[in-house]
Amino acid sequence: MSKVSFIGLGVMGYPMAGHLLQQGHEVTVYNRSAKRAENWLTQYPQGKIAHTPKDAARQSEFVMMCVGNDQDIRSVVYGEEGILAGLQPGSVLIDHTTASAEIAREISIVCKKQQSAFIDAPVSGGQVGAEKGQLTVMCGGEQAEFNRAQPVMQCFAKAVTLMGTNGMGQLTKMVNQICIAGIVQGLSEALHFSQQAGLDGNLVLDVISKGAAQSWQMENRGKTMLQDKFDFGFAVDWMRKDLNLVLDEARKNGATLPLTALIDQFYADVQQLGGGRWDTSSLIKRLSANK
Repeated sequence: MSKVSFIGLGVMGYPMAGHLLQQGHEVTVYNRSAKRAENWLTQYPQGKIAHTPKDAARQSEFVMMCVGNDQDIRSVVYGEEGILAGLQPGSVLIDHTTASAEIAREISIVCKKQQSAFIDAPVSGGQVGAEKGQLTVMCGGEQAEFNRAQPVMQCFAKAVTLMGTNGMGQLTKMVNQICIAGIVQGLSEALHFSQQAGLDGNLVLDVISKGAAQSWQMENRGKTMLQDKFDFGFAVDWMRKDLNLVLDEARKNGATLPLTALIDQFYADVQQLGGGRWDTSSLIKRLSANK
């Protein structure tokens, strides 16, 4: 078993850190809001709390983080009290944040200078996947360090895969988000069409989910979309952040993503409806609003 620190106890990091402890690792947590860390410790009293990212890093073989965006990553990695100030030679820094490929490459270079390793390891599966320990982890890094870290990440994952060098984990997550955006828009239009046509939406879902149209989004979001329920899941604000990463990377690599760019604007419409914190399946709301 390993000494592991987990930095960032949001809806994903909180249960991920819990799974690490339940699997027998020695876990120290840090969160910008101390109250959140205290609540975690109440639920997992065998754990420990660090008061700075530096303190968390200095006592761990593996340092994991799951924060909001590139700016948040820099705020916990750099500085006198940041992770790099406490990171020990031979340790591995693992970033589960969905962020840019650029920052992954940047931090990997700094870690190498400190004789430590870096793995960009964004996850897919949402809050439910994190709570059930069934996430999919897409990694970028060196094979040897990945081999060391993979068993630790498997504590909260059903699949942990090395996609290539640093940055390629983040690029794979971008592919994931492109697919999700397209599927959710298609499902939104399909359910909107069924409602306008006077069909029984639930019966439609039951029928088509047994055929080629079936998807995770249909199985897990179809009925709540029909019920106009969106106060859960992966927020529109975060999806727009992710899609902006995708579109920025596409401008660099020359990829043509007309549908993704369009759906990003559709999500902007949902934000204008006050749905920034709604689940991404709320794309259907803008269709009914435009009637």
